[in-house]
Amino acid sequence: MAELKYISGFGNECTSEDPRCPGSLPEGQNNPQVCPYNLYAEQLSGSAFTCPRSTNKRSWLYRILPSVTHKPFESIDQGHLTSNWDEIEPDPNQLRWKPFEIPKASQKKVDFVRGLHTLCGAGDIRSNNGLAVHIFLCNSSMENKCFYNSDGDFLIVPQKGKLLIYTEFGKILVQPNEICVIQRGMRFSIDVFEETRGYILEVYGVHFELPDLGPIGANGLANPRDFLIPVAWYEDRQVPGGYTVINKYQGKLFAAKQDVSPFNVVAWHGNYTPYKYNLDNFMVINAVAFDHADPSIFTVLTAKSMRPGVAIADFVIFPPRWGVADKTFRPPYYHRNCMSEFMGLIKGHYEAKPGGFLPGGGSLHSAMTPHGPDADCFEKASKAKLEPERIADGTMAFMFESSLSLAVTKWGLKASSCLDENYYKCWEPLKSHFTPNSKKPAGP
Repeated sequence: MAELKYISGFGNECTSEDPRCPGSLPEGQNNPQVCPYNLYAEQLSGSAFTCPRSTNKRSWLYRILPSVTHKPFESIDQGHLTSNWDEIEPDPNQLRWKPFEIPKASQKKVDFVRGLHTLCGAGDIRSNNGLAVHIFLCNSSMENKCFYNSDGDFLIVPQKGKLLIYTEFGKILVQPNEICVIQRGMRFSIDVFEETRGYILEVYGVHFELPDLGPIGANGLANPRDFLIPVAWYEDRQVPGGYTVINKYQGKLFAAKQDVSPFNVVAWHGNYTPYKYNLDNFMVINAVAFDHADPSIFTVLTAKSMRPGVAIADFVIFPPRWGVADKTFRPPYYHRNCMSEFMGLIKGHYEAKPGGFLPGGGSLHSAMTPHGPDADCFEKASKAKLEPERIADGTMAFMFESSLSLAVTKWGLKASSCLDENYYKCWEPLKSHFTPNSKKPAGP
């Protein structure tokens, strides 16, 4: 496969033409009476028309046929995809999942859409407020089939296997340790090359942004230049009565047939696009004296709520870095949080729980549920000699953090058969070190 080309920059106003049709972008206007190459003009709006310019999102697509040329949508089976947060009783316990099992291609072909499994979520799709966490488990490519989401944005985190994503804006190759965001309404199809697994954070009604840096200054964390946008690529392909467009609408799946490939956009311009990001490019900020900076310093992208400083969802990573803090217990501390924290592991091992938390699995620590390092990690870190050390080399853990209280689905608690019933036992060996007659800490 030839190396793909990209445009650099987060949220930029971009233009792109397929080089096979030079001059396919209209000059000086969006919607001429007749477009170059006799294309159709179609606008894709990701925000209300009247949003402030700084938050207004839209792109103009110049395509061989408009996307309206399909037969009526009909309801289809939605498998393990859901937005029903009341299908099972709430569970405040610390939850951990073993690696989610990928179906074998030799037994049953499962593509990306059929492989979507909702793990947890909160909020309401119809009022455009909330989120869902999905796991995708697939072993085959989407053939003459595309998907688009009327409910929200997908932040896709592949963990095993690379994804070749065809979009209306061009092609994106996403490998483990990279992420991709497909924004609301964008049609896409995914090719896979092996048994494939990953995580999805879906947010309703808002879009992901780069977090404000405040006192950090102008540079750091995820830099805008490292986000990559595909370049225009089209296929003029007839599929008489055989191309399926799948739509997720109000949490349900619908399918419609059409006669042509939807990836027939010859040129486009705008600031509402899909994009990808390599997590290795994250510029880590950390404490260099004592104690911990809050984990918000590891935020890659945020989806803001209406409350200042409070997110519907943050995407946070814990990349390789130096630990140098003096007089400090360096692993994550014990914590009760008003936020909900879902964690996943792309590769390696997580420092606070090097044993049971495995790549392709996950954990959920719900609002105000206590969590922290296991007993073995606590004992070792309490006695460790504090020298500069590399942390998390060869590892990439991440967190979907939300101000919403997440409900776990029936698939997550039961049908997945991956729930670790013994998770709570990792804290049982913790013992009291209390010395009421001496405040001097026990030395290493």
